[in-house]
Amino acid sequence: MKPWNNDQDCYVSDHPLIAEKLTTLRDKNTSSERFRAELEIVSRFLFFEASRSLQTRSHTFETPLETMDGQQLERTVLLVPILRAGLAMSNAIRQACPASVGMLGMYRDHDTLQPVEYYCNLPENASDMDVFLLDPMLATGGSAIAAIDALKDKGVKNLTMIALIGAPEGLQKIRTVYPNLPIYLAAMDRQLNDIGYILPGLGDAGDRYFGTE
Repeated sequence: MKPWNNDQDCYVSDHPLIAEKLTTLRDKNTSSERFRAELEIVSRFLFFEASRSLQTRSHTFETPLETMDGQQLERTVLLVPILRAGLAMSNAIRQACPASVGMLGMYRDHDTLQPVEYYCNLPENASDMDVFLLDPMLATGGSAIAAIDALKDKGVKNLTMIALIGAPEGLQKIRTVYPNLPIYLAAMDRQLNDIGYILPGLGDAGDRYFGTE
């Protein structure tokens, strides 16, 4: 992955297989079943990249042949999907990492484009965990900022955001409040349209994943 533009804390994939899978995700003719499979693969890839800096500790154990020292994660990983589309990403990542999952319910008012929080459930010790905020689309940045605010209010310190697709306007808005938050994307798209949707985008990720279009 490489930094986007001059932002050294926003990383965008340049992997050819991810580029191919994004083409499938963007195609309006892709079935819901294929969309789910490809989104989950891309989500796991992004998590592998975003988790590179996790701290580990030594762990001694027995292989079938001898004793050896291996590595275990120092802190518990906490995935916080923004409901509901973020659930698709958390389900995929948990297949690769034994993570805890918090829940953050938030939607964007279609008239004002402002985020509305309706649910938040995190472990009491979330402040001691490595937390990954998950949302397939980083569009206006409003929901992301509100979600980050909510997590910071709960004492979260080690926070990274993962999204499939971002818009420059959304990133710029986040940077006015959180200039150094690590953000990992599969792609940075061209712009937002006049109602706050990403162009070219891939449509509503939640509807396409859950088959509710």
